[in-house]
Amino acid sequence: MKGTVKMLAPVSGQAIEMTEVHDPMFSEKAMGEGYGIIPNSRDIVAPVSGKVMLVASTKHAIGFSTDDGLEVLVHMGVDTVELNGTPFDVLVKEGDTVQAGEKIATMDIDAIKDAGKVTDVIVAITNTNKIVKEIHVTKGPVKAGDNVAEVQPMAPGEANTKPNKKVDYNQLGQDIVKNVGGVQNVENVIHCITRVRFYLKDDNKANDDVIKNMQGVLDVAKAGGQYQVVIGPAVEDVFDAVVKALGPGFGGDSEVKTQKAVAPKGAWPKTKFYFSALIGVITASMMPVIGLLAASGILKGLLALIVSAKWLSVTSSTYMIINAMGDSVFYFLPILVGFTAAKRLGANQVIMGVIGGVLAYPTLVQLAAKTSSTQMNINANFFGIPIHVANYTYSIFPMIAAAWLASKLEPWLKKHIVMSLRMILSPLLEVFIVSAIILVIVGPIITLLSSYLANGIVALLKFSPAISGLLIGGFYQCLVIFGLHWAVIPVVASQIATTGHSALNAIVSATMVAQGAAAMAVFVKTKKNIDMKQIAGAATLSAFSGVTEPAMYGINLKYGRIFWTANIGSAVGGLITGLLHVDMWGFAGSLIGFASFINPKGIDASFTGYLIASAATIIVAFTCTYFFGFKEEDLENSHEVEKVRLGSREPAQAN
Repeated sequence: MKGTVKMLAPVSGQAIEMTEVHDPMFSEKAMGEGYGIIPNSRDIVAPVSGKVMLVASTKHAIGFSTDDGLEVLVHMGVDTVELNGTPFDVLVKEGDTVQAGEKIATMDIDAIKDAGKVTDVIVAITNTNKIVKEIHVTKGPVKAGDNVAEVQPMAPGEANTKPNKKVDYNQLGQDIVKNVGGVQNVENVIHCITRVRFYLKDDNKANDDVIKNMQGVLDVAKAGGQYQVVIGPAVEDVFDAVVKALGPGFGGDSEVKTQKAVAPKGAWPKTKFYFSALIGVITASMMPVIGLLAASGILKGLLALIVSAKWLSVTSSTYMIINAMGDSVFYFLPILVGFTAAKRLGANQVIMGVIGGVLAYPTLVQLAAKTSSTQMNINANFFGIPIHVANYTYSIFPMIAAAWLASKLEPWLKKHIVMSLRMILSPLLEVFIVSAIILVIVGPIITLLSSYLANGIVALLKFSPAISGLLIGGFYQCLVIFGLHWAVIPVVASQIATTGHSALNAIVSATMVAQGAAAMAVFVKTKKNIDMKQIAGAATLSAFSGVTEPAMYGINLKYGRIFWTANIGSAVGGLITGLLHVDMWGFAGSLIGFASFINPKGIDASFTGYLIASAATIIVAFTCTYFFGFKEEDLENSHEVEKVRLGSREPAQAN
């Protein structure tokens, strides 16, 4: 620093010394010198000019680096991390360059107060020991952008004159874990900008006094169901040491955004990298609803069984009500996936839920029903542009694409729409633009690909039942990932309508059985991880009931090899189905749909072939998965495992 640096008030209100802010960690200057403002306004401006180095995922903190070498943190509110970003609207992103006094965020003071939190906006110079000799703060009423502090820099060589107590972070991590009650007392651990936050099974087992007196620990706090160890600027080092001490399986996402992974060089490595990233987004978006999907799948399977046994008619109101209970989560899946994908990709969750509602809107569903989902027949126009509207109920991939588009569009809209109009215009434009792109571009592309696939599948069936069984059986669930499996449904419907039975549906049924068998292998082999055992058990029942999504997205696709060992089993099952000329006389498949394989004229070789193919599918998929596709260490090495209960979700970490 060449000379005195002036720092501005980030918000209008009452300026106070750092020692007066209502957070012991900041007031004791553990994060460095600085000052605070007790705000009376919602607009937050940059206190210095510089580059944005940090935006907390919970939006409550923004970090800057100045040309003078200052590292400045703006912390909005005290313990507002627990509010999950709700009161904040951040207008900048990491990498942006801002000028002092430029608006960077808004802060809903009333919402923070209603949540029982303190509203202090705190400005801390986090590299104080290296650069700041002294700071002079002007106390009293200020407006956002007013000069409120002057920083006097250290002379050259003076920065290293202060004593520096070295902390052995590895040892500190071990000591903290030991004194919070040991590994067995820890449910999960995350960190924010200043604190390591534990979720303990029993807070009483933690030794507060011992932890407080450890070198490198500033204080201990308990709030929001968390046991918080206050560290300060070295929090990431201590967090890494704590996770290391806890062992594999710990360490959820922190508030601090980590550096984005960089794609490797080379066409094939890049392809694998981006495909892996896509699969990661898909599985992460599906995980929160896996329990619901499994429960609904089991209910739908039981209902199909009751109908097959002639205990209930499909025209009865009882059937319709129970079917609505089981089918709702699938019918409105675009809304649910929109919400969860938005959280994963950083878009507005409520807006994405609305966009999902657009795709599942009854009028559009009726419009889509006018044409086959595998034909590019024009059934609508949009501002004079002829388009094909597809059926998006039960769909996943279009909403993943929509969430990605929204994550790119939202920052642009915030930057270019004035604050007074943003509340209305931003969501309006986002819903309009993203919905239009999905309906006009993404949907028709998927339908076009589906039409080609349908034609290829029909040609393959005519050429050879055995080869078609092998190929369709082996790759059908790959189509499910991208929603291209809708190409198969009209073909099945046409076969049943014209001939009364469908060989293609019999092959599809084998793929359902295979996914369930692979999940069953995970269930049997998992010994320690109770959460995964519960997921696998529910997913197995669901897949055997004809709904493979819980097995696919909750386990098989998520852990790579399991998906392919399941596909090996379905390829074998499909091959046998084709060789034995197995047919179906109904739509319900998998094990629960056994009645669909009974010829109305009487049991024949088709039903026997179904039993043989299903048995072979289960044996091959189960064996391949058990011995080659899965080991319990896969769960420990993955940071993706989340606690899921049937019909509910317990998050592995809360912000």
